[in-house]
Formats: sequence, structure tokens, C-alpha cells
Amino acid sequence: MKIEQLNKSKVPIIVLDKKLEQFRGKVLFPDKLKKANEILAKTGLPKIKS
Repeated sequence: MKIEQLNKSKVPIIVLDKKLEQFRGKVLFPDKLKKANEILAKTGLPKIKS
């Protein structure tokens, strides 16, 4: 893409750091994940109007 096209584009340009691949599949905050899963099990997800 040319610079003019990038400036007019509505889509953000995101560059991901390759070092983040080491965290793929790992749970970084197991306590928070457990608590979030418990809350979701009790209340469920909010209903979205479409």
C-alpha cells in the first residue's frame, strides 16, 4: 500500500512482536482466570441486542 492509501484507510495497522509467541497457550494469571470462570458460570454472558 502507498502512504496515501494507508492514511485514508479505516483499518488500523498492527505489528505484533514475535517474542509474544512464547506466551501462546500459557495461562499467565491462573487465579484471575479461575475467578472469571466462576463468575461466568454463575451469571453467564450478557445478552447482546442485535
